Amino acid sequence: MTRKPMMNDTQPGLAEEPAPFRRLRPDEPDDENPEWTDEDFARAKTIWDFPELVEIFQKSGQLGRRPLPEDQRKQRVTLYLDRDVLARLKADGSGWQTRANAALRKALGL
Repeated sequence: MTRKPMMNDTQPGLAEEPAPFRRLRPDEPDDENPEWTDEDFARAKTIWDFPELVEIFQKSGQLGRRPLPEDQRKQRVTLYLDRDVLARLKADGSGWQTRANAALRKALGL
């Protein structure tokens, strides 16, 4: 049986036969990527510990801002509004929820 030519066959420095590919089952051990221990998790750092990575990811739109402390986080609610009120809030485009929050704070004197 003749092997079908591969795209990389013409590149210098590559072996004649490609390395065998073996699909690992999720429950099989993998020496190159061992399962994390509690000690590994304790030593792990977040992306926020690497300002240069944060800058790269934020510039590319792949990372938002740092999470707020628990006491400063918004609370999700379901709120029924009159259609005309919602239409007026949405008329200025995206960010209408933030504007609604600001209007409520102003109306409540907060």
